[in-house]
Amino acid sequence: MSYNVAIVGATGNVGREMLTILSERQFPVKEVFPLASRRSVGVEVSFGDKTLKCLDLETFDFSKADFCLMSAGGAVSKEWSPKIGAKGCVVIDNSSAWRYDQDVPLIVPEVNANAVAGFTKKNIIANPNCSTAQLVVALKPLHDHATIKRVVVATYQSVSGAGKDAMDELWSRTKAKYVPGQESDPKKFPKEIAFNCIPHIDVFMEDGYTKEEWKMVAETKKILDPKIKLTATCVRVPVFVGHSEAVTIEFEKPITADEAREILREAPGCLVIDKREPGGYITPMEAAGEDATYISRIREDATVENGLSMWVVSDNLRKGAALNTVQIAELLVNRKLLKQAA
Repeated sequence: MSYNVAIVGATGNVGREMLTILSERQFPVKEVFPLASRRSVGVEVSFGDKTLKCLDLETFDFSKADFCLMSAGGAVSKEWSPKIGAKGCVVIDNSSAWRYDQDVPLIVPEVNANAVAGFTKKNIIANPNCSTAQLVVALKPLHDHATIKRVVVATYQSVSGAGKDAMDELWSRTKAKYVPGQESDPKKFPKEIAFNCIPHIDVFMEDGYTKEEWKMVAETKKILDPKIKLTATCVRVPVFVGHSEAVTIEFEKPITADEAREILREAPGCLVIDKREPGGYITPMEAAGEDATYISRIREDATVENGLSMWVVSDNLRKGAALNTVQIAELLVNRKLLKQAA
């Protein structure tokens, strides 16, 4: 059985990655419809060995599609996802527009696959924030074993999480440091991103946290366990692809670093690279283009009774966005939860 798949935002970083992953994973596709705004109609995108031209989102008939993989931002999703869902097409949305809606499941397949059945209320499924996705993949098996009480996380997030313009700015600002005549002013970021770190992602809230940090708290509670306490500091770093996280966890029950290492080695979606020697860990550069959530530097935290610290790295365009979206579609197919379009 094969399926018709529409991709909204097909010309963006994540949209193009979705097309790549659909092909790589041999998703049972009958036809792919790349969609974009009117100004991008006719722009060519790749799907396997095929070249497809983008169609107009405004005029496309979604009753022809079984899935709509949405990666065009919150405003577009707010307007279009209910319309698309009403046509019988299941929307899997990569923006923050629906993550906190109680009638929309927020899914990471390795963590809370059973919750996907709730999609029928609105025909919409939400993808979590990129930094949350890799975090909960690592937390889930440990939570099952020893019950997490509290998490403290500092993120080191690549510029690709802010889109193509952000990647272009890192490139142009880096060249400006070394190449005469390449001067440019920061536009996408509030401060210099080249050779710098910016402890500010998304807007500031009244309590001093940023919206990005709040997302990690709210999404971890919804996906994993509302009882977990979490505090985050989210930092943008001059890396093109790959988010890294320094994570410290306090548990209700005893757990050793060795136990955690063995649990994570067996956990879906996780890959432990943890040698206590120079280079015996994963960096974002090595994780780019890979599907796994990599876990390194697993060690006991002596400042609390049952504590661990670790280093978590993943490709934010893949597991943090496009891969997770395709995995959700695979989940619906494998569980036979989808009614096909005519």
